[in-house]
Amino acid sequence: MNLGIVGQAAGLFAVTNIDDLLVLALFFAQGAGRRGAAARVVAGQYLGFLAILAVAVAAGVGAALLPAAVVPYLGLLPLALGVKAGWQAWRSRHDDERDPAGPGAGGPGALEVAAVTFANGGDNIGVYVPVFATSGHGGTAVYAAVFLALVAVWCAAGRFLATRPVIARALSRWGHVLLPVVLIGLGLVILAEGGAFGL
Repeated sequence: MNLGIVGQAAGLFAVTNIDDLLVLALFFAQGAGRRGAAARVVAGQYLGFLAILAVAVAAGVGAALLPAAVVPYLGLLPLALGVKAGWQAWRSRHDDERDPAGPGAGGPGALEVAAVTFANGGDNIGVYVPVFATSGHGGTAVYAAVFLALVAVWCAAGRFLATRPVIARALSRWGHVLLPVVLIGLGLVILAEGGAFGL
């Protein structure tokens, strides 16, 4: 295995996924103390990232699954999930006194996390495609293996951030507000940067 490619892959992953740390920390905080929530966040992150890899690899070898004009519209996924999370937070604003578990007692679902990860990966796909196209099959396999290993590191870092006392208190107090705001903002940024709807 070429260590140069491993280093390049690690750097590329870090640069294209730094924004995922905040989103992961929010998802882990949302599921804090809820049975199986952390496993669902990790599973969702892997599902979403595997979808990103599948599209990027397919496009990199010439099978363009998503036309470039479609990628910006992936911003509708986190936007819709943010609106849904905001609506649920607004509806359950008084439920905390009656039912501490609230309406989403299980925390975030794997498919919810996967959808946000995939939608947030439009820029990843745009960066990965030319790299995969010029790396050959062996190089692409190394990139994919390094990326998948680093997803675990990212999940651990997100959970670490969500469990630090100061951060955990802030996320616990403001997470129900922050998650919808971050998801809606993420969706709007993806839509605007891609020029969706003529933005």
